[in-house]
Amino acid sequence: MNVDVYDNPEELARAAAREFAARAAEAIEERGRFAVVLAGGSTPKATYEILASDYAETIAWEEVHVFFGDERCVPPDSDDSNYKMARESLLDHVQIGSVHRMRGELPPNEAAEAYERDLHDFFGPVDLPGFDLVLLGTGDDGHTASLFPETSALEVHDRWTVANPVLKLETTRITLTVPAINAARAVYFLVAGEGKAAPVAEILEGDPDPRQYPASLIQPENGPTWMLDWAAASRLT
Repeated sequence: MNVDVYDNPEELARAAAREFAARAAEAIEERGRFAVVLAGGSTPKATYEILASDYAETIAWEEVHVFFGDERCVPPDSDDSNYKMARESLLDHVQIGSVHRMRGELPPNEAAEAYERDLHDFFGPVDLPGFDLVLLGTGDDGHTASLFPETSALEVHDRWTVANPVLKLETTRITLTVPAINAARAVYFLVAGEGKAAPVAEILEGDPDPRQYPASLIQPENGPTWMLDWAAASRLT
């Protein structure tokens, strides 16, 4: 895996925006489109705001197709919606080719099945989706997307999207599965803050139990890239 450390969250967000733009240009030149999975959270939000302000004229947004790694079971206008955050910070400001949101307002299993059909319609008859870039974060419990510790989604290998009951949160989330994420051409973790330092150190330098640290299951062919600020990297040797 690759690990890059930045002075502060703002520098991390700017670097992530540069990587997004570079990956988009490469994908569009080679394949005519850029399929990207967006994440929720404050660091991705800062990245999206930079993309909207600094890259509005330099990325061929009409060839960008946006997907989501996970979603809460809420309507798209809820303040808890990852889609709403992405729409307000980025999608409303550029001419996106297409946006594929997870329909959190539906019953969870129905929403997951609908999203999987959407992915199959977009990518065609393939074993796994071919995202060009997946953006992820990780929580202080080692989760990523909505792949939480000790949850059933960690054992799913024959689906691209599932409804994942999260008992400790007393809710169900919709999430891409580990195989769907690992099939991506590139995966970037954007992680900032001292509260993430312990799980980051365990995942990157420890011997993590994947059921306790689901982010450690994300191992695409070229390895994930971890983009950290100094606080999140503070426990690394």
